[in-house]
Amino acid sequence: MTNKQMHLRKQVAPYEKADMWHSVRQLLNTLLPFVVLWFLAYKSLAVSYALTFPITVLAAGFLVRVFIIFHDCCHYSFFKSRRANKILGTITGVLTLFPYNQWQHSHSVHHATSGNLDKRGVGDIWMMTVDEYIAASFWTRVAYRLYRNPLVMFGLGPTYIFLITNRFNRKGARWNERLNTYITNILIAGIVALLCWTIGWQAFLLVQGPIFLISGAAGIWLFYVQHTFEDSYFEEDENWEYVKAAVEGSSFYKLPKILQWLTGNIGYHHVHHLSPRVPNYKLEAAHNHTEPLQNVPTITLMTSLQSLKFRLWDENTKQFMTFKDIKAMQSYKRASVK
Repeated sequence: MTNKQMHLRKQVAPYEKADMWHSVRQLLNTLLPFVVLWFLAYKSLAVSYALTFPITVLAAGFLVRVFIIFHDCCHYSFFKSRRANKILGTITGVLTLFPYNQWQHSHSVHHATSGNLDKRGVGDIWMMTVDEYIAASFWTRVAYRLYRNPLVMFGLGPTYIFLITNRFNRKGARWNERLNTYITNILIAGIVALLCWTIGWQAFLLVQGPIFLISGAAGIWLFYVQHTFEDSYFEEDENWEYVKAAVEGSSFYKLPKILQWLTGNIGYHHVHHLSPRVPNYKLEAAHNHTEPLQNVPTITLMTSLQSLKFRLWDENTKQFMTFKDIKAMQSYKRASVK
C-alpha cells in the first residue's frame, strides 16, 4: 500500500465509529414503517388489490433499508458491541431471509477479493473474461448467457438466492454458522406458518410475494451495478490492490434523495469498500469530507442502465464487452484468416 493510499484510509478512519442514538433512530424509522406498511397492505386487500400493490412496493423499499442494517451488522459497524450486531443481524436476517453468519462469511470474502480476477466465485456475481468465455464449452456459454440475462438475474435471481441457496450451509461451515442457519430457517418457517394460519396463505402471498420479489430484485440490482460499470477495476492477483479495487472498482451511485435514504446510502459504495466499518449513515459524510473520494467513477439512474449490456471483462482493454462485441470480433478474425 502506497503512502497516498494509507493517507486515504486514515482520512476515512474518523467515520468508522457507530453512533448509538443514530443507530436506534434508524431502527425505529425503518422497522416500524415496514411493519405498519405490511399491516396496511393486508388490510387493503379487503378494498382492492390496486390499493394493496402500491403499498407493497413502498414496503419493499423499507425492506431494502432493513437489509442495509443487516449488512452493517455483518461488518460490526451498526453498533459498537459485536454481540449487539450479531443479535440484530440475526433478527434482520430472518426478515430479509439471509442467515447472518453464512452471509457474513461470503460477504467478507467478497470485500477481500472484489476486483481480483484470480479469486472470483465467493460472494460475487458470476463474471467471465473474454478469453474464458471463448474457451468455454457450448453449455457453459449457454449457462452464462442465461445467468447474465436481466430477466433471469433480476427475475428468477431473488427466488433462487433467497429461497434456495440461503437455506443451506456451505461446505466446510463451522458449527456456529450451521446453527445460525438452522435457527434462521426455523424462525422464518415459524413466522410464515403463523401468518398463513392467522390471515390465510392467499393473503400472505398477495402481500409478501411482491415485497419479496421487488426488494430482492432491487438488492441484486444494487449489488450488480456497483461493480459492473464502465471503467471498473479488475486485475490479476499479482497486480491487484485493495484500495484501488475499493475506490475504482466500486461505483458512486448518485441516487435521488428518497432512493438514497431507502437504500441506506449504499450508493456510496466506494466508501463502503474502502472502509466497511463506516456505518451506512456516515458514508455520505465520509465521501463529502474526503476529497479523493469525490473523484471516483460516478453513475446515475440513467447511466446505470448501460451496465445491463456489460457481459464480459476484456483483460487486454480493461473494459467490459457485450456478447455482440465478441461475435463481431470473432467474425472479424475469421474474415482476416480467409
